[in-house]
Amino acid sequence: MDNLEKRKPLSAEHARLEDSSPDTPGNWKAIGPYISERAWGTVREDYSADGQAWQYFPYEHARSRAYRWNEDGLAGLCDRAQRLCFALAFWNGRDPFLKERIFGLGGPEGNHGEDAKEYWWYVDATPTSSWLRWRYHYPQAEFPYALLRQENAKRNKNDPEFELIDTGVFDSDRYWQITADYAKASPDDVCMRISARNAGPDPAELHVLPTLWFRNRWSWEAGIARPVIRATANDGGVGAVADEELLGRWRLIAGTDPVGKPPSLLFCENETNVRYLYGVTDEQTPYPKDGINDHVIHGAPTVNPAGHGTKMACWYHLVVAPGETVELKLRLARDRPGTIPNLGADFARTLADRSREADEYYVTHIPDGASDDEAQVMRQAFAGMVWSQQFYHYDVARWLDGDIIRPPEPRKSGRNAGWRHLNNHDVIAMPDKWEYPWYASWDLAFHCVVLAHIDPSAAKHQMLLLAREWFMHPNGQLPAYEWNFGDVNPPVQAWATLAVFQIDGGTDFDFLSRAFQKLLINFTWWVNRKDACGDNVFEGGFLGLDNIGPFDRSQMLPNGDVLEQSDGTAWMAKFCLNMLEMALRLAHHQPTYEDVAVKFFEHFAVIAAAMGELWDEQDGFFYDRLRKRDGSTFTVRARSMVGLLPIFAAVQSDVSLWERLPMFRKRARWYIENKPGVREFLHTMRADERPCLISLVNKSRLRRVLARMLDESEFLSPYGLRSLSRYHREHPLIINMDGHVARLDYEPGESRTGLFGGNSNWRGPIWFPLNFLAIESLRHLHTSFGDDFTVELPTGSGTQANLQQVAEELERRLLKPFLRDAGGHRPALGSNPRFQRDPAWHDSLLFHEYFHGETGEGLGASHQTGWTALAGALVANRRSRSNRKS
Repeated sequence: MDNLEKRKPLSAEHARLEDSSPDTPGNWKAIGPYISERAWGTVREDYSADGQAWQYFPYEHARSRAYRWNEDGLAGLCDRAQRLCFALAFWNGRDPFLKERIFGLGGPEGNHGEDAKEYWWYVDATPTSSWLRWRYHYPQAEFPYALLRQENAKRNKNDPEFELIDTGVFDSDRYWQITADYAKASPDDVCMRISARNAGPDPAELHVLPTLWFRNRWSWEAGIARPVIRATANDGGVGAVADEELLGRWRLIAGTDPVGKPPSLLFCENETNVRYLYGVTDEQTPYPKDGINDHVIHGAPTVNPAGHGTKMACWYHLVVAPGETVELKLRLARDRPGTIPNLGADFARTLADRSREADEYYVTHIPDGASDDEAQVMRQAFAGMVWSQQFYHYDVARWLDGDIIRPPEPRKSGRNAGWRHLNNHDVIAMPDKWEYPWYASWDLAFHCVVLAHIDPSAAKHQMLLLAREWFMHPNGQLPAYEWNFGDVNPPVQAWATLAVFQIDGGTDFDFLSRAFQKLLINFTWWVNRKDACGDNVFEGGFLGLDNIGPFDRSQMLPNGDVLEQSDGTAWMAKFCLNMLEMALRLAHHQPTYEDVAVKFFEHFAVIAAAMGELWDEQDGFFYDRLRKRDGSTFTVRARSMVGLLPIFAAVQSDVSLWERLPMFRKRARWYIENKPGVREFLHTMRADERPCLISLVNKSRLRRVLARMLDESEFLSPYGLRSLSRYHREHPLIINMDGHVARLDYEPGESRTGLFGGNSNWRGPIWFPLNFLAIESLRHLHTSFGDDFTVELPTGSGTQANLQQVAEELERRLLKPFLRDAGGHRPALGSNPRFQRDPAWHDSLLFHEYFHGETGEGLGASHQTGWTALAGALVANRRSRSNRKS
């Protein structure tokens, strides 16, 4: 009986997750929030000759032009292959067109790059999407599209961004607070409740149009039968049935409005309005994609009176008193003969049950001693990760060669031409479904570390997916990101694999082995392609740090010069150590892994020795080095994160692994005894010559780097570690390179340089991924060095702290932007009084791309629930550490 009790799932949601594995998502994940919030302006939809994606498919085209690769929408749901889609649309009676998707400025339009100009939140979610909550604030005045464009166009990089809140449309609370709640009665039966609160002082008009449509596959792919949605009558409301050859038949039920009136059903086709966009008169249908829009806004005869199409909407027209809330009910379910889903007691019970079960699920993740505020941060961070999973489809060969759409010839040798093998068709975690609606390999590693806390199977699936043959290049390179798959991201996948393995309990050796085999190929690519001089000092490009140097590190330097990178070399050292740890763990189960473990032990030693060439004894810091074609070298004295990264390359030696692997132990001991300098990187040696810690930086150098890292006049901000030292505020780095002057200044918020393009601002702000790694590394170092190893915290204060205490202080500072201070303010929300004082805004959190180095204000992408969701992992990790101790 005791054993049965131990196997009992902790909650109903835990039981639903047991249906999942790394290779099978499970029935409960068949439907989810897998729709992007922006499909326009993406590389996939760009069929231009010059690669100007923002201009080729602008926002204005999105309502009229059928997408080729995936869909977008508000609070969208779809199946995992995105055949059938559901999302919300609204109209306030004043806008020039329906609100069907989030508006924002394209990269060339914003004074700080691409920028969403609306307010929406991922309030809650369970990992199987059995319960989802989304919120949106929609102005009652005409949406100021033109004003946002005009005002931002006037501003330069020195000016703040002009936001929707600055236009005055929310003055006097004249807006709609709209909440969508989705609860699954079964894996293929979703109950939907849409609530709209009139926050304003006067009665107001709102049109709500829940929309169901099929992704257009029939126009691009041979042999795809056109699906259809047809009107149907239902007791207690109206509805439609949707038929598709692979997905089968689904039924949508739409209830009445608060006064008992059913919605009007509007039908059109999910096909491009070629007459409107291109002036073509022989259009395929009189009811194109924007037919519902034109009918509602202008009364045009652009919806099919016969009541069928491939896109339909349920049109509710509401007038709501001030302060009042109205609710609408809908249900989308697979059609089963003899059964029609209802909107009565069963509907209400499902919503109540799933909401309660979500609470029960998240209680199991809250560590002892966590504040309510910290628990809220954790839950919304995890919810954002669930909402940020997106169906991603991109077949590069078809995109380059064309099908119905024939791209211009320059495309065949342009962007991503070397990645013809890449064919992605899966649900993947996005950095941000509006600003970055495409995966990036190193972002995804951090996403998976977050996901592992709530959905280990999804995390493992995506870690393995990235190295599959339709993702990884045949030469072993992992795809960087959609704008340039051939760019170079930091090699953090081995670290993330170990983290996911350990968060899940450290028992899935099949996952560990599968990942290890593919990462061996990727490691070989790095060694062969990114060590130009063959001296184990690595290059790599921008490595995720964009503008952190005085020049673009992704571009070839003039005259054959090579930038040997402190961070590139440190990343490779960490890659070695993570592979070493994986090999040792696997060797415990399969002795053949001992050979490769020795290989990584030796390779780390030679990288560690080479890393010493990037050490500056005078400054006590690691710097990049410019190697000139004539063999001379020049130190790039930028005090940035590149100099802190070497301390992250450290791994603890597990006692049991060392003792149970005699062959590895013998060969490692020989290497230590016969190779000069190796012992310097093996700390806290025991009598049996077993190192407790293998690290890239010895104790004396560690102290000096930490002195800079923990100096509040350099890296240590009240809100975490700055990406660039504040030293450069008064001491900018100026380099003359063959007549070209490059300059690096400390900029704690948005960068004033367009060096790297787009929204790339890494010259001083707080950035979560490396802060997270710093905290983790300090805890590892403390485990080996113990309480006797102390440093000043902060530097110059006279107060000594061990490395565990340093890690705790960094974690406290890093979470600080999200948490209420003594005055009730959340620094991440900025200075606008509405965000700080209005309950309708104050407790709905956003997870920004980065944070101002002096104020903690959130900046950049506003829904960066990939790596910034690490805030939730920080809180959840306390429970893991507590469990390990007990």
